[in-house]
Amino acid sequence: MSEISRRGALGAGAGIAAATALGATGTAGASSAEPAKTTTPPYVFPLVKSAPVVHDGGTLRGAHEKNFPVLAGQQGSVYLVHLDPGGVREPHWHPSAWELSYIISGKADWSILGTHEDGSYHNQVFSASTGELVFAPQGFFHYFANASTTEGLDVLVMFNTSTGEPNDDIGIVGTLNSLPREILAASFGVPVSAFAAIPKDLKPVVITRRR
Repeated sequence: MSEISRRGALGAGAGIAAATALGATGTAGASSAEPAKTTTPPYVFPLVKSAPVVHDGGTLRGAHEKNFPVLAGQQGSVYLVHLDPGGVREPHWHPSAWELSYIISGKADWSILGTHEDGSYHNQVFSASTGELVFAPQGFFHYFANASTTEGLDVLVMFNTSTGEPNDDIGIVGTLNSLPREILAASFGVPVSAFAAIPKDLKPVVITRRR
């Protein structure tokens, strides 16, 4: 082979090698530039993005053992409650859980009724604002309401149960309507007619608004 032919062959070989190297580099670069596929870990729940349960007066979003399986058997659940101006969380109690509520934004009016060591009922009426925690002991009757007529109220509510609401929630509407009118009248010391206007409906209200 002549010197010129040898040089041409070497040059062509070098060109092919360089092109191959560039091609490999380009392919590698394109591959590394692709976004990595991500999956949500089982320990993360998109609470704010989850579908809300809409009520007349506000919304409720929750993470519990049914929609966040990692909570199964862990005795824990959490809810994001939004109350519109004038919104009210139905008066209720939890037979098997305490309730710890953190005020994210707004101001809430509270009432908590429970028995105490001296055998009497104590009803605490108070307000809580942004950044404050409120604790309702297990079995204590309570409610909270948006104190504002112009601004919304957002509350993060935590329970030491994995059961979803309202399966651990007994509301005042269902409670009253589960009793005969004459029993209610006797208990309150008023005529039966005093309860005539109360709808006979056992379904939970959960969230409503002032009328």
